[in-house]
Amino acid sequence: MRARTEARKLESSSATPFRATAAGYAIGELARLAEVSARTIRYYEEIGLLSAARRFSGGRRAFNSDALERLRFFGRLKRLGLSLEEIRHLNEVFAGQHSTRAMLKELDVLLSRHLDTIDERLLELRALRGEITAYRRKIRGRAEAG
Repeated sequence: MRARTEARKLESSSATPFRATAAGYAIGELARLAEVSARTIRYYEEIGLLSAARRFSGGRRAFNSDALERLRFFGRLKRLGLSLEEIRHLNEVFAGQHSTRAMLKELDVLLSRHLDTIDERLLELRALRGEITAYRRKIRGRAEAG
């Protein structure tokens, strides 16, 4: 629904040379809406995260609203700390089982692992903070005595 609304806005806009049409989004518009670069979109096509786009006349790529939603989802996953390899794995789970539920279960496992990693890193950082604080006290004492 949101993608359709944005597509309508784009169709009525004269400021952009590449607009979403009934045939789909041009790569520049898709990149702008998904907040990624056109190069990222091409790369995701190359590695199989996005299906190969249809082509407009003249050879320009044409992407549908599913591509926009997928790119936004990938961006969300990257912000949560998932690697492209993990995102590719989720994509394979979805494609292999044709099941959002299976993919979401696997995503839950991955996010749980990430939380465990974060918790471990927080413990390490707290210990490091303690070491730095103690060392600062030591050097301050030496500086004041010196």
